[in-house]
Amino acid sequence: MRAFATLLERLVLTPQRTGKLGLLTRFVTTTPDPERGWALAAIAGELELGALRPAAVRALAETRVDAELLALSYDFVGDLAETISLIWPVRPGANRCPDLTEVVEALQAAPKAQAAGLLAGWLDAATATERWALIKLITGGFRIGAGARLIRTALAEVRGCDVGEVEAAWVGQRPPYTELLAWIDATGDKPAPIARAPFWPVMLAHPLEARDLEKLDITAFQLEWKYDGARVQAVSDRGERRLYTRSGLDVSAAFPDLLALLPEDATLDGELLVETAAGGIGSFNDLQQRLNRKRPDKALMRRFPARLLAYDLLASGGEDLRTLPLSTRRTWLEALVTAHAQPRLTVGPVLTVSDWAEAGALRDGAAPGVEGLMLKRADSAYEMGRVRGAWYKWKREAMRADCVMMYAQRGHGKRSGLYSDFTFGVWADGPDGPALVPVGKAYSGFTDAELRELDRFVRENTRERFGPVRSVRAEPDFGQVLEVAFEGLARSSRHRSGLAMRFPRIARVRTDKPPREADTLATLEAMLGPTASDQPG
Repeated sequence: MRAFATLLERLVLTPQRTGKLGLLTRFVTTTPDPERGWALAAIAGELELGALRPAAVRALAETRVDAELLALSYDFVGDLAETISLIWPVRPGANRCPDLTEVVEALQAAPKAQAAGLLAGWLDAATATERWALIKLITGGFRIGAGARLIRTALAEVRGCDVGEVEAAWVGQRPPYTELLAWIDATGDKPAPIARAPFWPVMLAHPLEARDLEKLDITAFQLEWKYDGARVQAVSDRGERRLYTRSGLDVSAAFPDLLALLPEDATLDGELLVETAAGGIGSFNDLQQRLNRKRPDKALMRRFPARLLAYDLLASGGEDLRTLPLSTRRTWLEALVTAHAQPRLTVGPVLTVSDWAEAGALRDGAAPGVEGLMLKRADSAYEMGRVRGAWYKWKREAMRADCVMMYAQRGHGKRSGLYSDFTFGVWADGPDGPALVPVGKAYSGFTDAELRELDRFVRENTRERFGPVRSVRAEPDFGQVLEVAFEGLARSSRHRSGLAMRFPRIARVRTDKPPREADTLATLEAMLGPTASDQPG
C-alpha cells in the first residue's frame, strides 16, 4: 500500500504533465505484479470495488473521533479523505497495513456489510498518507490530474512504442492487466484482441487561431457544425454493440435506446445528443440527465430519447476504413445511414462557404446548441490524437456576464487550504426587490495572486457556514463582482434561476464594479436566444 500511496501523493504534488508521466513510468518499471496493475486500474477508473460511500466512511470516523471535532476539522481541511487520514487516532500494536493487492482482494471477496470493519483495521495500522490513499481508493474520489490516457501514454514510453498500439492492446483487458503488462515489459506476447466491439483511439482537433486563417486554404476543408453534445464512438461488431466516450469509457448501459438503432457491423464517430418533445436537439443539460444515469428507466428515455449525429465512418462490414480520405469515408457514411433509415441516427450537414469571412459569419450566427465550426481536411485519414494541419475546431467567442459571488467552497489537493470554488449569481426581481439567484460555479480562470485575494475576501466577509461551504456578503453596495466567461446557456429546473452556464470560468475579478451594476437574469435570458427545439437538427 505504501508504494501506491506514495505514487498518489506525488501525482497530486506534481503539476506538470511530464512530471506525472515520469512518476507513472517509474512506478510501472519498479512495482511488481499484480500490485502495479491494481494501482493503474484504480487511477484509470477501471477498478470497481463498490465498497463504501463517503457518508459511510465519515460515519466510521465518528466511531473513533468526536463528531464535532471531525466536522470542525473537515471545515478547515475541505477534503474528507485528508481530514480522516490526519485525525484518525493511532493504535499502538495494530497489525501492518496490507498491500494494495490484499486490500482489493479482501474487498472483492467480503460482503459489503464487512467493508467498514476491514477499513477500520487497515486505518489503525496505516500511516497518514496510507490512510488517505485507502479512503480515496475505497470511495473512488481521486483528483490527482492523471487518468487512463496518461497511464496508456506512460505504458507506451516503457514499451517504446506508439500510444495507439497500447490503446489497441488495452481494449478488453481486465485488471490487474497481467498479460498486457508482460507485453509492456517485453517478457510476453502482445495480448490478442479479446473483445468484440472494441474502442478505437479517436482523432482530435486543434483550436483554430486567427493566425491560421492566412495559412489555410478553405477549399481543402470540409466544414461541419460543432454541436454541444458528447463525442462518442458507436460500435456494432458481430452482434455486440457498444457506446464509448472519447476517452474510451463504456457508457453502453446508459443508452440502450441508441444501441438498438445502430447498423450492423459498423463503427461510427459522432455526437451524442438527446431530443426534445418537439423533435429538436436538447441542451447539454438535458443530455446530462442521461449521462448521469447508469441504468435509465423507460420514463427518462421517453423524455430524453438519445440521438446520434454521425460524422465519420471508421469501419463497415469488417473493413477498416480509417486510412481512406475523409471525403471517401463521408460518402460511405451517407450511404450507410440513408439505407439504415433510422430517424434518430442522422449525418451532420456539410456546410458550403466560399471564404473565411463567410465561414466566420456562419460561426458567429450559429444557433443554440452549436459551439462553432469543425474544419477537416477532405483528404485526411483518421489517425489517433491531434494531427497537425488535419482537423480544427473554431468555436464562437465565449459569452460573458458580470456576476456576484454568493458562496465559496474549499478546494482540493494543493488548494485544500483555500476557498477556490465560487458560486455566483445575477440579480432577479423578487417580492422584496432585486435578489441574487445563482447561475453557475467556477474554480478556474484566476491567477494565484487573485485566488489569495478572493480567499481573504471570503474569510473576512463570511455570513454563514455549511461544512466546507461559506456564504458571503452579497448586497447591492457590498460584495465581490466576477466577470464570468462561459460557452453557452441552457434552461435548468435544478437551478433557482432556471438557467445553467456551460463551462463557466472566472475571466476577471471586478474590484472596480459595485454589485448593483452586475448583470440581471433578464440579460442572461436574452442571451439564451431561441428554444432548444429551434436548434438545427
